[in-house]
Parts: sequence; structure tokens; C-alpha cells
Amino acid sequence: MNKLIFATNNRHKVDEVRSVLQNSFQILSLEEAGILIDIEEPHDTLQANASEKSRTIHQLTGKNCFSEDTGLEVDALQGEPGVKSARYAAGENEFADNTEKLLFKLKNINNRKARFRTVISMILDDQEYLFEGICTGQIAHEKSGTKGFGYDPVFIPDGSQVSFAEMSLEEKNRFSHRKKAMQQLIDFLNEKYGKN
Repeated sequence: MNKLIFATNNRHKVDEVRSVLQNSFQILSLEEAGILIDIEEPHDTLQANASEKSRTIHQLTGKNCFSEDTGLEVDALQGEPGVKSARYAAGENEFADNTEKLLFKLKNINNRKARFRTVISMILDDQEYLFEGICTGQIAHEKSGTKGFGYDPVFIPDGSQVSFAEMSLEEKNRFSHRKKAMQQLIDFLNEKYGKN
């Protein structure tokens, strides 16, 4: 089975990706690959941060790998929190703090349109490939649900009446930005390796 190092230590993201790949490829988290580092995300675009992470791991290992960066982009906030989604609340990394700050900034604002956007950078045989997935939706007025992570309790995807945090992983994958980007990656790998 072909192995890919996923440049993350976020267990939720690893589980999501594995649920999409469904054993087509063996995915190793950084910890599982024996890489005990945290990679900085210093750039102002999702693509640049994704590339930074995949290139760092490729330089360290010389192995095929991929990374992703995801941002929540809210129309009424001119695209905030965007590339700073994971660090939105004054440099803190607590998901609850980020969500509370978002809800506070949207207080009394009627336009709740938003989108999740994921950019994947994959380095395969020393060449980089990029994939993107987008999920449009609305920001709820309050948190609902206990599943998922990050902004899932306040994001309701278009076509649904419930938040990501109220969905099973299988249900979330029907809408997920990460699933859409991963599907592009899978299609590319299947074509490259002749799988159908």
C-alpha cells in the first residue's frame, strides 16, 4: 500500500482524511511517522501555509507527503478569520475562544454567509500539486452540537439545517470542504496509480 505522510498532529483531521480515503492509501500523521515537530504557519494565504508544511516534511524525510490549511471566511467580516482561523482569539489556540470571538463580532449582524476553504499541498516524487475544496454556509447565532472541532458548532452548511458539530463524520463528508479537496487528491492519485 502506498504511504503518505500527513503533515499534521491534529487527530480530528487525520480521522477525516482516513474516512475519505477508506484504506486506499496508508496515511501517517507526523507522530506516527516519528516526526516530533510543530510547523509554523507564518504566511498570509492558505496555499502558502500548506506549501510550507509539505515542503518542510519533504525536506526532512524525502518521502511523499501532503499538508492542508483551512480557513473560515465570513462575508460580513471581510473574510475573517481566514488564514488566522486557528489563532483568531488573540493568539490563543482554544477552539472555544475562537468561536466565542467570532460570535461576538457577528452580534447584531444579519449577513451570516461564510465558507470553509481548504487548500492541500501534496509533494509526490519531488513535485508539488495543489487541490482546493470549498463549503459554503451560514454562521449560526449560537453553538450547537458536540461533534467535530474548531468552528463546527456554529457552521451550518448550505443544504443542511444543522451544524457540522451535530453531524456524524459520514454526514459531514457530504458537505465538507476537506472532503472535496481530498477527493481531488484521491482522483489524482487513482489516475496516477491506475486505480478505478
